Amino acid sequence: MKIAFVVDDTLDKPDGVQQYVLSLGDWFRAQGHDVHYVAGSSKRGDVPNIHSLSRNINVTFNGNRLTIPLSASTKAIRGLLDREAFDVIHVQMPYSPVLAHRVIMNSGNSGNSGSGVDRPVPAVFGTFHIAPYNRTVAAGAWLLGWSLRRSLRRFSAVYAVSAAAQGFAARAFRLRDVPVLPNVVDVQKFNAAKPLRQYNDKLPTIMFLGRLVPRKGCATLLAAADELRRTYNARFRVVVCGKGPLEAELKALTQRLGLQDTVEFTGYVSERDKPRYVASADIMAFPSSGGESFGIVLIEAMAAGRPVVLAGDNEGYRSVMQPRPELLFDPKDSSGLA
Repeated sequence: MKIAFVVDDTLDKPDGVQQYVLSLGDWFRAQGHDVHYVAGSSKRGDVPNIHSLSRNINVTFNGNRLTIPLSASTKAIRGLLDREAFDVIHVQMPYSPVLAHRVIMNSGNSGNSGSGVDRPVPAVFGTFHIAPYNRTVAAGAWLLGWSLRRSLRRFSAVYAVSAAAQGFAARAFRLRDVPVLPNVVDVQKFNAAKPLRQYNDKLPTIMFLGRLVPRKGCATLLAAADELRRTYNARFRVVVCGKGPLEAELKALTQRLGLQDTVEFTGYVSERDKPRYVASADIMAFPSSGGESFGIVLIEAMAAGRPVVLAGDNEGYRSVMQPRPELLFDPKDSSGLA
């Protein structure tokens, strides 16, 4: 089959949706299928068959920094659909009326697309990825779902990556009976990962991995580290892996708490290097306060086999950690985490 994964965001970032489509695409390609990516503005050259069809702008949405399409040419979309004649179009949801909606609405035969080219009608599938961080996001998604009602009729089936995403799909897009298919994660590269040499000593390593944005809760971890040191006289290191708008603020907090000899900021960690960082940890702490639909990082940390995985008690993480509720903690309670 010829399969097109449609992502409104750029593919240049290693966020959860991008990891999902690239992992799934790699698997389908290994089975002999022809995999393509229809995406927002993307420049990476290490992934084949990326069709970048829009100009994107940076926005803050659901506690994340992401990009959304500002404009996409209907002519270019029709040209791609005529040229490639996809058998399956797999849309990441929720989606934009500017790019994914136009791909869906122009994916019919010549009578529907207006291209004058006779081509088969592809099956359209969707995967719903997000859970709302606050009421504003929930209200905005409801309005978005209402505006996309025409293209929603084209879907053969829609899935959700978790119960949290499933509930949001029902509330925001009025999609009922959406089955849950958990996120795909390439666990093998974490199974085989070896610890980094610089952390190969007896000093316990507590690691944070994620974007440095408020909802990911890195400040909670730093406050817990301060309490561990002062109250329990513990010796350890904290490794903060990631970038984001709070980086300078978190480094300043580290200085104020006197943790500069305890906390290391690595900056951005590539997908290639990430398994070795995870394998170097004794404890992986993810103090996210909400907006998580699943928690790929939790599965990756478990797959490494070495670290204890501590997760903030939010709806998405709770679904992954369900068999081990004692490893959940209140993401706003630094003392409890300590």
